[in-house]
Amino acid sequence: MKRIATITLALLTSLALAACGGEDNDDADVMPGMDGDTSSATDPADTGEHNSADVMFTQMMIPHHAQAVEMSDLILAKDDVDDGVTALAEQIKAAQQPEIELMEGWLDEWGEDMPAMGGMDDGMNGMMSAAEMVALEEATGDDAARMYLESMKVHHEGAIEMAQTELDDGSSAEAIELAEAIIAAQEAEIVEIDDLLASL
Repeated sequence: MKRIATITLALLTSLALAACGGEDNDDADVMPGMDGDTSSATDPADTGEHNSADVMFTQMMIPHHAQAVEMSDLILAKDDVDDGVTALAEQIKAAQQPEIELMEGWLDEWGEDMPAMGGMDDGMNGMMSAAEMVALEEATGDDAARMYLESMKVHHEGAIEMAQTELDDGSSAEAIELAEAIIAAQEAEIVEIDDLLASL
């Protein structure tokens, strides 16, 4: 009887070992990055890390915003411009200057280069040329207001296009969030610009 019990125990032990050790590798847990793993531990889209689209968006949007702030400063330096236009200029400056600082912080954190402030081609993404900036500086009254509004509308349209590209191609959660905010704010400001232009 003792021998039968010993044989039975040996068989059970053998079966248990086979169940543990003979398992198909396809069903075994695989660590991220090992062969057989279907997910990538380093995929920026999965982790929220930045990618090249985020870097391009940030490096282009910083000088783009900087020009919008400069355009607004030129209007705010005049004392013969419609109050609604100066209020819009204050609003744009108040929104975009902190965004510039935010994006500069990202580039520093990511170890990426800061953009050259004069690095964007004239007219790219709605940017004003140097000659147009001089003309805005020299304009007065309603002429200055109209020039500012018309140029800022084109400027905003360029920013919205850049932000949409970020939504399509970017992976950084914070950059995508900013792109969404830029689109919402600047689409609303375009409506405001149209109303101001109609009242001049």
